[in-house]
Amino acid sequence: MPSNLIVDGVRIAYRDRGEGEPVVFVHGTPSYSYEWRNVVPHVEAVGHRAITYDLLGYGRSERPVDRDTSVAAQTDLLGGLLDALGIEQATIVAHDIGGAIGQRFAIAHPERVRRLVIIDTVSYDSWPSETWRKLIEEQVEEHMQLPQEAFDALLTRQLEMTVADGAATMTGDILDAYLAPHRSALGRVSFFEHQVRHYDSRYTEEITDQLASLTMPVRILWGERDQWQPLTYARQLAEGIPGARLTVIPGAGHFVMEDAPERVTEEILDFLAD
Repeated sequence: MPSNLIVDGVRIAYRDRGEGEPVVFVHGTPSYSYEWRNVVPHVEAVGHRAITYDLLGYGRSERPVDRDTSVAAQTDLLGGLLDALGIEQATIVAHDIGGAIGQRFAIAHPERVRRLVIIDTVSYDSWPSETWRKLIEEQVEEHMQLPQEAFDALLTRQLEMTVADGAATMTGDILDAYLAPHRSALGRVSFFEHQVRHYDSRYTEEITDQLASLTMPVRILWGERDQWQPLTYARQLAEGIPGARLTVIPGAGHFVMEDAPERVTEEILDFLAD
């Protein structure tokens, strides 16, 4: 079970294990730190301090009714989390919307980021999809009122798209774990209020010209079969960030750590060893 930490007046659920160089994992959406369960133990085992946490409004962290949970606000909270844990500099491993947080944090605080790994990340104008944009503009309030069964069906359809074979992978205990934070009225509202409302490409478009300023080592990992973030954006990031190395993982979808946890772990450990 995670521990809890107060950061800037809000409760953040986190896990901090191991010793050595700190590696901080930032999850995406619709997700929480559960997505790193098959990667983090191996990072700890080779001698690193591994920190996972749930973004504010996600997973087991607080779900405040009157607090900004946008990408920009989450970036500030990442800095506060590092301060609270006494970490001056860390490697950041970030996925999906967490990748936007990682990009922004590395640009704003380059001295605090030793290395940056971005995995199937939102970037530039890659998000939200037309479906999510329409929902945000016209149907958020309506969707907040969905009964549990209808909400579970909606989120299950989305989660099945995150992996190469949704029917085989996103099922049973794994599907239940991803649905668990939202199996209450508060959880359903929180999904739309703290996650969907903040699907906004301005948070990545406004840093486009600053990506070229990054000087720390950067590794980009991408699932070949990502249905949400096309490979064209991975290649654009690799060209836009000096010295960035792109690795495409065959047969994997957007949640590449579900489809290919061994390969993701191998790539991260290789990067940490450089």
